[in-house]
Amino acid sequence: MTTTFDSPTQQRIDQWLGGNYDADTKEAIQHLIDSGNVAELTDAFYRDLEFGTGGLRGVVGVGSNRMNRYTVGAATQGLSNYINAAFPGEDISVAIAHDSRRMSPEFARLVADIFSANGIKVYLFSALRPTPELSFAIRQLGCQSGIVVTASHNPPEYNGYKVYWNDGAQVVAPHDKAIIAEVNKITSVDDIKFEGVPEKIHLIDEEIDAPYIEQIKANAVNPDVIKRQADLNIVYTPIHGTGITLVPRALDGLGFTNVHIVEQQATPDGNFPTVKSPNPEERPAMQLALDLALSLNADLVMATDPDADRVGAGARNHHGEFELLNGNQMASLIIYYLLNAWKDAGKLTGKEFVAKTIVTTDLIDRMCERYGVTCYNTLTGFKYIAEVIRELEGKEKFIGGGEESYGYLIGDFVRDKDAIASCAMIAELTAYAKDKGQSLFDLLMTMYQENGFYYEALVSLTKKGKEGAEAIQQMMADFRANPPKEIAGSPVVRIDDYKALTRTDLGNNVTVSIEAGKMGIESSNVLQFFTADGTKVSARPSGTEPKIKFYVSVREPLESKEAFDNTYAQLKAKVQRVIDELQLK
Repeated sequence: MTTTFDSPTQQRIDQWLGGNYDADTKEAIQHLIDSGNVAELTDAFYRDLEFGTGGLRGVVGVGSNRMNRYTVGAATQGLSNYINAAFPGEDISVAIAHDSRRMSPEFARLVADIFSANGIKVYLFSALRPTPELSFAIRQLGCQSGIVVTASHNPPEYNGYKVYWNDGAQVVAPHDKAIIAEVNKITSVDDIKFEGVPEKIHLIDEEIDAPYIEQIKANAVNPDVIKRQADLNIVYTPIHGTGITLVPRALDGLGFTNVHIVEQQATPDGNFPTVKSPNPEERPAMQLALDLALSLNADLVMATDPDADRVGAGARNHHGEFELLNGNQMASLIIYYLLNAWKDAGKLTGKEFVAKTIVTTDLIDRMCERYGVTCYNTLTGFKYIAEVIRELEGKEKFIGGGEESYGYLIGDFVRDKDAIASCAMIAELTAYAKDKGQSLFDLLMTMYQENGFYYEALVSLTKKGKEGAEAIQQMMADFRANPPKEIAGSPVVRIDDYKALTRTDLGNNVTVSIEAGKMGIESSNVLQFFTADGTKVSARPSGTEPKIKFYVSVREPLESKEAFDNTYAQLKAKVQRVIDELQLK
């Protein structure tokens, strides 16, 4: 054994075998040792599971690098210490929700016990609930913090949890790093208060469900259209996740009467038995829904991820085939619909705003400009959009927002991406199109005719291990040292470097600062190149995976719906040219 592992790994193994850990945990570790499973032991103990700025995420199992009673316990104890210090003398409370993943209910109860043992009042959902409802519950109940146990759309072996603050948003600076510091102080299992105080734990469900659904119903901007199109043919799948608890109820509450659930995926199941990945960004995850939609001649198909903060959707295109809309397209359609509805209702006063991330389509900026609405751009991550909403509360009115990774928000009663409210709004805008004799795809083409055809593609390169991490850093260094002078035949006119927080106008050779501390903006390793013809390329290493992502955006006018296919082919060819020229591989 001593010759098999490096010293820190061996020390962690010895600590767990000799420390105050339960017998089942020690037995599982000993079994790995006896069976000679060196790879599994190494991965389980080579480091401590990192508590990042958003919380925890990892594989469920024994070990310091796994999601289990002790790693979750240490994180929660550190968070409890921080919350108690941050709100001295206050009657502190937290809300807790969980998804359908393996061990999610157990982890949620464990977290509740530890909070209560630290003198904190706990509101614990009695059963699985969507992430956005947790955000809503924090605000509804006046909590100081909240936790949702989820690993989003990760593979079945993963779990995790996300930490929220008193505004219902995921934690941002200065709390994020301060919480990490407190968590890192928990170095012994004996520091964790596991014994819960039952009288401090209160189960919640309908008292939050009902007002949350009412808020979603209040989002509707054309209720008369919904009444006329109540029989809109909708297919929905929760992909074995939490969406089943509230998406059908929200659609029913709005008045939609013809909703079909994909039965094979309706039951919550953390093994996600019908898909390889429960990610609505990927067509295979939506295949069962698409098959049902085809057989029913449906108008709309929707799928939510396991914690129901993201939604994928599809509709028949002009060739009669079901086509899935990507995150940029759906975010744009939602904003297009809302801007028109607010304008028609006389609600645009010059104090309204939209928020999106810097890698999300600039079509949204273009539309907001046309309607005299401010569009704020933030770093990637919905917590930054929530930060803008918080800073502008009482000064400007939030219409909606989104990000290219299938997350959208309508209204500000939730402070995270909300697939429940988004499903309701997507159904409404599809009903609006049908009321005009159009499909959702027709509405998309109309939007492009009015504002330009924007097409985006994502290139995601995985480079694992130490060499991979070094290669990613070298790619970013090379782009900074030798930025492209032109892209796809158009000169680069502007470079934004969010690491240096600088914006360079190459035409005038002027560099200005991107203001640090500006809403939703801080130093981040992101580069963006803008060309004279409107092409934009963004480079961003992932903060959670061994990946570097390149976001390519191109645009052309769309003269008519008949020109859609040719224009689309031109845009795709141009994106490929960009990828080839910049050697994004």
